[in-house]
Amino acid sequence: MAIQRMDNVGIVVEDLDAAIAFFVELGMELEGRAEVKYRSPAAISAGPRNRPHNILGTHRVMFAVDDLEDTVARLRPHGAELVGEIARFEDSHLLCYLRGPEGVIVGLAQQLH
Repeated sequence: MAIQRMDNVGIVVEDLDAAIAFFVELGMELEGRAEVKYRSPAAISAGPRNRPHNILGTHRVMFAVDDLEDTVARLRPHGAELVGEIARFEDSHLLCYLRGPEGVIVGLAQQLH
């Protein structure tokens, strides 16, 4: 049995409009919008927003893109900041991590031809 698709990712943010603008610029389409209220009496914190991208408990989303450097440039006005730098893996891939809205970590990968 193989995975056929990813249906959704849950990301909690304070500024939903900024998060939507960031992911729309990345190339996603907004299909719906809803506010979810939790019954928990206390808010749950995932910890500091400036954690490294590769520690236990950190969640991220990764996307394959056609042009990694162009994608990074388009996302910067939406608050994206590189975590480290763009890495090149021989003649195979470019890879980077961005810190997006609310500290969400987004990985980008470009296959080189």
